[in-house]
Amino acid sequence: MEVKRQAMRTLVTKLGSVSEQTRTEALCELRLISKNDPESRPVIADAEAIPYLAEALYSPTKVVQENAAATIHNLSISSKDHLMSTRGVLDALSHSLLNPSSPFTEQCVAGTLYSLLMVESYRTIIGHKRDILFGLVDILKRPDSTSRSIKDGLKALFGISLYPLNRAALIDLGVVPALFSLVCKDGRVGVVEDATAVIAQIAGCEESWDAFRKVSGERVLIDLLDNSTGSSVRTKENAVSSLLNLVQFCGEEVAKSISEMGMEALDGIVDVGTNGTAKGKSKALQLLKKLDAKREGLMAEYESLTSNSS
Repeated sequence: MEVKRQAMRTLVTKLGSVSEQTRTEALCELRLISKNDPESRPVIADAEAIPYLAEALYSPTKVVQENAAATIHNLSISSKDHLMSTRGVLDALSHSLLNPSSPFTEQCVAGTLYSLLMVESYRTIIGHKRDILFGLVDILKRPDSTSRSIKDGLKALFGISLYPLNRAALIDLGVVPALFSLVCKDGRVGVVEDATAVIAQIAGCEESWDAFRKVSGERVLIDLLDNSTGSSVRTKENAVSSLLNLVQFCGEEVAKSISEMGMEALDGIVDVGTNGTAKGKSKALQLLKKLDAKREGLMAEYESLTSNSS
């Protein structure tokens, strides 16, 4: 291990070289090592590589920015505290997210953020970086974003939206129409599943209803529950979770809007309550209670679900 530490210290020293070629070669080598040797990641972080890597994210040179972003992504797997405690790292990630030299850089940064957001205490810190939120939402909005960038962006947005106070900020940045546009136009199962997972989180705040209403969000969510749309089980359960959060956080107006859609809406919810996972069934039952399904003519189904959940 001591030999490995010395080797990493030598490489990191080269990151500070006056020679651009030396810096680039060292950077490329660190990327490969951090990718192929998981045990090396904390060693690289301990060798004080992170400030150099953060600085390299500002480089307009593609090979430099890509290798720095990939190395930081690799380090984020096991050295989260090191990254978050290093001054300027979030600003560097924000810069490269807004000014990526390639889609690969964008994906690595989004992946790094998702990794860091697994730590609950970091969600509020990252959520306060408005440029990061803007950059992630912008990935969803841009017509030239790659599928991989969208997927990675959605995962990072999901992590950010797990912290309730971040949801209003994302809504203010236009995340709701961007998410529903993906659901309606993209069609790829994985993207729709990930987008509806974020939608379910975003629905959990008072500001969500106005934004959802402007894009007929509740209608789209009900349509996803229709078996003819071919939605996956996960998508349907995300739709139920979204509707439940809307009702819980935004009140009777939402419940009335959903109930006015009639049996079509309630049948879809009952289907999840009958055929979904344990978590999906629980949320469907909660939603039916909120919508007063007994009064809407679903007495038998409601009582059956209630009996099965006890």
